[in-house]
Amino acid sequence: MSEQTGNPDNTAQSSPAQSSPAQSSPAQSREAQQQLQRLQQAHRQLDTMRSRAKTLEEQLQTAGRNNQRMADLLETTRNEISQLRNALQADGQAPFTFGTVIGYRPEHPQSEGREIEAATVAGVDILQAGRKLRVSLSPLISPEQLQAGDEVLLNENFTVVAILGAERTGELARVKEVLPDSRLVIISRGEDERVVTLTEAATAAAQREGLHSARVGDAVMVDLRTGTATEIVPLSEVEDVVLEESPDVSYSDIGGLAEQIEAIRDAVELPFLHADLYKEHGLRAPKGILLYGPPGCGKTMIAKAVASSLASSGQAARGETGAGEKPAGEKGAGEKPAGEKGAFFLNIKGPELLNKYVGETERHIRVIFSRARERASAGQPVVVFFDEMEALFRTRGSGVSSDVETTIVPQLLAEIDGVESLENVIVIGASNREDMIDPAILRPGRLDVKIRVQRPGREGAGEILGIHLGSEVPLHPDLLAAHGDRSAAVAALVDALLDRLFPATPQARLRLIHADGSQTGFQAADFMSGAVLSNIVDRAKKAAIKDFLRAGTDPSQKGLTREHLLAAAEEELRDQEDLVNTADPQAWARVVGASTSPVVRIERPGAAAAYAGAGPEGSAEAAAVSTAGAGRGSADAAGPARGSAPGSSQDAEVRG
Repeated sequence: MSEQTGNPDNTAQSSPAQSSPAQSSPAQSREAQQQLQRLQQAHRQLDTMRSRAKTLEEQLQTAGRNNQRMADLLETTRNEISQLRNALQADGQAPFTFGTVIGYRPEHPQSEGREIEAATVAGVDILQAGRKLRVSLSPLISPEQLQAGDEVLLNENFTVVAILGAERTGELARVKEVLPDSRLVIISRGEDERVVTLTEAATAAAQREGLHSARVGDAVMVDLRTGTATEIVPLSEVEDVVLEESPDVSYSDIGGLAEQIEAIRDAVELPFLHADLYKEHGLRAPKGILLYGPPGCGKTMIAKAVASSLASSGQAARGETGAGEKPAGEKGAGEKPAGEKGAFFLNIKGPELLNKYVGETERHIRVIFSRARERASAGQPVVVFFDEMEALFRTRGSGVSSDVETTIVPQLLAEIDGVESLENVIVIGASNREDMIDPAILRPGRLDVKIRVQRPGREGAGEILGIHLGSEVPLHPDLLAAHGDRSAAVAALVDALLDRLFPATPQARLRLIHADGSQTGFQAADFMSGAVLSNIVDRAKKAAIKDFLRAGTDPSQKGLTREHLLAAAEEELRDQEDLVNTADPQAWARVVGASTSPVVRIERPGAAAAYAGAGPEGSAEAAAVSTAGAGRGSADAAGPARGSAPGSSQDAEVRG
């Protein structure tokens, strides 16, 4: 400004130039104006940049301060992590203490007047050294992994540092009742009853293994200290004392018992297969059947065949595959899983029912019938089979035992005709000593049908041998060549063996001396039973195998011969004679069905010729013995008189 105002010469000189039309124009004015605007804009931009630089500098300073704080925080965190690691390492140092989990208690709001604030903190309730404690849980352990009954490790500060899981061993108890909320009433140590909690892990494990949830009679592993049931043991009450199955035995597998089979089919199958007709006529199915007679004559097989026949008949009526049927080439095909089969056969293991604790045997019987009703409730026939029935249900007050029958027999009676229905359940008993069974069990309305399973006669024995000498048994080539074909060869073998076992002239192998002085001859036929005939065939097969091996596996020496069967029969008869109980002849005679007349002595002549003897006395004795035994030896030719003594007939006596 001073230069412009203080230099009049310059002003004077420029004024003429500016005012000169040659030197001044509008274009130059505009350019000057634009230059001025650009200059002003540059000044503004410079001011903006300076302001931005100042802001950035402030931000940089702030970032530096934040960075310092972050570094300090990281250092602090590093120190805390190091301290925590050291603390965890100190917690994880041995020794550890074992404890058992009772339950996990999560953090919860404080209940005024009932607990202090410290009691609301999450913790684990454990049992350790007989003390119930609430301890803390390591932050590295997930609370969801804890289950009641689990074993855990505790450090010195009583913090749970490891979960070991439930113990694999423990005390077994029986479930008496199933309560709501996964609680069970169990019986352990005799009659000691406790209420325990079934753990979720136990239920889940049972489901994974395809087992049912806990039910009455099941075995569970319990920890009585914590009051938990940690595992359902797949050993149910019924499986302890019975064999639960759907048998594959059919009536065609039983020989020589046609009359008994017909009687039992009439008594059992008709009510189940034609229930509507029975209801229309006002008839009910029999509650029970007694099969009695000498041992080894097929009583158990008949009971199994009943269950199998009920299963196949029921499935045939529904259009299903019969029980036990398998298409060719498929092992196990056609079988149904438990609970889907047509019938069930509960074979009671009688002696295992007996228990030294009063009331345990009765409880076992209740559980057995409870399971039978459970099966039968779905419409499936259930056969409850008591083998050797006299061992459990002897006559009360007889004094021949400890008189435990005083309570066992009434329990069975209560189950058979008590308040609870036994629909679709039939009781079958088998016994060699029916005279020892309590009469209250044998009366009508309980065991309604009584069927005597007698020793097989010649015809029955032939049927049994025909089954055991089936098409799969190899026969000697010489035998086949002599008779032309297999069926004729088998018939010849059977006839030869029957001639040996049932001779035309009876020959006594034992002599029974009765209290009245009379004598009874005991012949080879009196030893016969399905089991004995099966043993004879098995002995012959073994002898044939040994001869084949001695011959150097020569194919021409392979197979069964007549000599094998006859030698096996003689060996089996000698074994049967050696097993005669001479210490108590009356009991032995009663069991084998030899005689109902009191027997005081059993003598072994040694050979049939000893009976024939020489002289008048020997001849008379032989005649008496032959006459006494002739009825048994040829019973298939002449039927017995009604009411004859057991063992005096080859035919069956059936009473309904």
